[in-house]
Amino acid sequence: PSIRLSPATRSLFDEPLAIAVQGLGPQQQVTLRTSLRDETGELFQASARYQAGDDGELDLARCPALPGGSFSGLEPMGLLWALQPQKPFWRLVKRDVQSPFLLQLEVFEGHGKPPGRLLAQAQHERAFLRDGVRRVPVREGRIRATLFLPPGNGPFPGIIDLYGTGGGLPEYRACLLANHGFAVLALAYYSYEDLPKEMKEFHLEYFEEAVNYMLQHTQVKGPGIGLLGISKGGDLCTSMASFLKGITATALINGSVANVGAVLRYKDIIIPPLALSMKRIKVSKSGIADIFDALNNPLEGPDQQSFIPLEKSTCHFLFIVGQDDRNWKSEFFAVEGSKRLQAHGKEKPEIVCYPGAGHYIEPPFFPMCAASMHLLVGKPVEWGGEPKAHCEAQIDAWQQIQAFFRKHLTGKPSGTSSKL
Repeated sequence: PSIRLSPATRSLFDEPLAIAVQGLGPQQQVTLRTSLRDETGELFQASARYQAGDDGELDLARCPALPGGSFSGLEPMGLLWALQPQKPFWRLVKRDVQSPFLLQLEVFEGHGKPPGRLLAQAQHERAFLRDGVRRVPVREGRIRATLFLPPGNGPFPGIIDLYGTGGGLPEYRACLLANHGFAVLALAYYSYEDLPKEMKEFHLEYFEEAVNYMLQHTQVKGPGIGLLGISKGGDLCTSMASFLKGITATALINGSVANVGAVLRYKDIIIPPLALSMKRIKVSKSGIADIFDALNNPLEGPDQQSFIPLEKSTCHFLFIVGQDDRNWKSEFFAVEGSKRLQAHGKEKPEIVCYPGAGHYIEPPFFPMCAASMHLLVGKPVEWGGEPKAHCEAQIDAWQQIQAFFRKHLTGKPSGTSSKL
């Protein structure tokens, strides 16, 4: 038997991978297993039980997985989205986007545990940078960032990309987006190089420097830029859109419309963080915290001062919401943000809700992380989500985000080529 992959040796991480096995016996029972190690050496694995067709062919696009593995049913990409860490509370992230993840595929005889005889194996590279995409480290003024520029002659629609409370400088979403024709600045804002070590206080002037850097860049198409933020990065994007000039479109993935976790300052304006109560955190027997109810309501009492005045913005908004987000009330935040915008005569934002999706809605085919360490809580927290629904949400959200930015940053509806 042999494994047939398409593309054969290398694909981009957010692209589908077709998997088939040839040369099996008629209706032969086999177990397929995928393995991947992240850059720290931690192992992620998934396996599924299959039965070949009468011709000895097994095509994952046509053959459903049988019960007893990591998933069942017709799931052509199941062996990727169902990958799970062998170490508890570990999330798959890409640290160095210049090297691919190496995916190992194995075919074993039968459905036994432990697996039977090894029948075939293959390796495949899941890459993050398309050929010709330029990766430019940015150390200009106070800015600590990485700019990704698509191949070809610009200018390109520009986006600033912000991650959450993990800090550092995650680049993987920014570079995957650049593969699709956007100039994307992955921006660090704390716990990186000489930036603040802790989340105590953020100054919007720092983010304003990054906006101006993009607006003045010869490879960035004006007149405005887009913002993309997840989690804490979402409320920072909301604040940027509310106070800074030059922002045309803001997409939030499970973001908040109240300032969270740290004081926000801009000139003489101070927005306090939304208060929270540790008493409302529930901890399960397995030691995982449920922080869903920890934050106060930003519509009540002194907590109203934490609500970001997004009615001051002049941009279009897109809210991506995982309806099973256990980090905080993302759908409530999106709905209240929408009410506030409309109450001030602003355009109704787009809200896209995904039932069964958790907090970390990542680019396509990242396995769902059900629980991992939360730096601010100091213990693992549950993020919510059901793996298959979460995976489907990631695929759709990725398309929604790109279509939103194409529409508002290029003036072209989605689906039309820039060559027209």
